[in-house]
Amino acid sequence: MYIKSEKTNQIAKKTRNYRNLHKWVAIPLLIFLFNTGVTGLLLGWKKEAQLLPELQKGITSQPKEWISLKEIDSISKEYWAQQNKKNVFISRIDIRPEMGIAKILYKNNFMELQIDCKTGKILSTSKRNSDFIEKLHDGSIIDYLFKNDKKAFKLGYTTLLSIGLITLSISGFFLWWNPIRMRKKNREKKD
Repeated sequence: MYIKSEKTNQIAKKTRNYRNLHKWVAIPLLIFLFNTGVTGLLLGWKKEAQLLPELQKGITSQPKEWISLKEIDSISKEYWAQQNKKNVFISRIDIRPEMGIAKILYKNNFMELQIDCKTGKILSTSKRNSDFIEKLHDGSIIDYLFKNDKKAFKLGYTTLLSIGLITLSISGFFLWWNPIRMRKKNREKKD
C-alpha cells in the first residue's frame, strides 16, 4: 500500500484552499462574468451582427466644400426640436472624411444622426445598439440610468471583475497544476 509523502499532503491542502477560493470568488461573480462574456462577444461581432448603423455616403469628400461644424450642430438641434425632444446633448461629432459625412452621437440617448457634410442633409437616423451593449458590458449602464457623471459604478464594477478574473485565473491554474505535481511526486516516491 502506498502512503502519501508530507510534500504531497501539503500540495493537496493548498489545492483544497485554491478550490475553495475559486468557488467563493466564482459564485458571486457568475452573473457579472456571464454578462461580460456575452456582451463582449456581441461587441466583437458588432459590425457582423449589424449592431451599428450602416455608414452612409455624402456628396463629396473634399473638406473645402463642407459646411461648418456650427451648422452641423444647428442641424442636429433642429432635428431634435422637430422630434419634440429637449435636452439632447451631443457627445461627439465623428467626421468621416472619405465618406463626406458627420456622425453625431449623443450623451443621453443611443441615437446617431449621419449628416452630409456638403449639403447638411440628414442621411440617416439610427439607434446605436452597440452603445447600449457597451454600457452593459462595462457596467456604466447604472451610472447612465442614475445620471452619475463620476462613473463610480463603472469603476467599482470593472475593478471587482478584474480582481475576480485575476483571482480565478491564478486559482484555476493551481487547480490544474497541483494534481500534476502530486502525480509526479507519487511516481518519484514509487521509483
